[in-house]
Amino acid sequence: MAHYAIGDIQGCHAEFRQLLDLIGFSPSADRLWLVGDLVNRGPDSLAVLRDVKALGEAAVTVLGNHDLHLLTVAAGHRRAHRDDTIDAILAAPDRDELLDWLARRPLAVVEGDAMMVHAGVLPGWTPATALMLSREVEAKLGSDDAHRFLGVLYGDEPAAWRDELAGDGRLRAIVNAFTRLRFCAADGRMEFREKRGREHAPEGFRPWFAHDHRRTAHMLVVCGHWSTLELELAPNVLMLDSGCLWGGTLTAVRLPDRRVIQVPSRSPVTPKPFG
Repeated sequence: MAHYAIGDIQGCHAEFRQLLDLIGFSPSADRLWLVGDLVNRGPDSLAVLRDVKALGEAAVTVLGNHDLHLLTVAAGHRRAHRDDTIDAILAAPDRDELLDWLARRPLAVVEGDAMMVHAGVLPGWTPATALMLSREVEAKLGSDDAHRFLGVLYGDEPAAWRDELAGDGRLRAIVNAFTRLRFCAADGRMEFREKRGREHAPEGFRPWFAHDHRRTAHMLVVCGHWSTLELELAPNVLMLDSGCLWGGTLTAVRLPDRRVIQVPSRSPVTPKPFG
C-alpha cells in the first residue's frame, strides 16, 4: 500500500486526475492525504469534489479556507467573490450531498507520527490538543447550530489563542489557526495580514513552523496554504501548495520515503494575489 499527500487542488481537476494517473493511484490499495482547499479559483471545483468524495475512505482531506468559504456562501452568509469558481457546485443537483460531505471533514488528522492540517499549528499545541480542538469544530459543523455558526465564522478576533477561550470566539480562533495561519508569536498571537514569504515576517512574529519550542516539532506536519513558499520540504514539515492554480505545479509526496511527484499546471502563469 502506498500513501501519498497532495497539495492544494483548488478546482484544478485535470491536473489532479493526471497526478493520480502518474502515481498509479489505486483506491483499493493506496491512500491519499489531501491538505484542503479542494475548491475555488480553478476551472472545475465541482468535478474535484465529486471525485474526492467518490474515493471514500481511500482519501482523507482536511478543510481549507476556500472550502469554508464555499460553505459560508452556500449558507447565504457571504457573497461569492468575482474570481470565485463555485457556481457550478451551488447549482449542482447533488449540491446538498456534496456540501454535507464537505462540512464533515476535519481540520486536523493525526496518524502515528504524522499530522495533516491545511495551514498550520500553533506552537503551544500538542498533537493531542490539535486533534481535540479540531473535533470541537467538527462537532459544531455537524450540529443543528452549524448554519448560525457559519454566519459568525469570519473575523481576526480573538487574535491570540488562550485555553480559556469559549463559545464562538474559541471556535473561530481554532479555525483561523488551522486554515489561515502563516505567522504567529510563540505565545499564540496570530498575524493574518502578511501573506508573503518568511523574510517578510512582521516584528515579533515568525513562521508558525519556525518556533524553537513548537510542540509538534517531533512529528511530520503535512500542510499547504502558503503558496508564496512554493514547496517547503523540511525534515518535519511538508508544505505542498506549489501554486498549481497560478501556473505552477500540483505536487504529491509519497510517504514515508518523501518521493516528490509533480504535474505542470494547465493554467497560465499569473502573479499570486497573496489571498
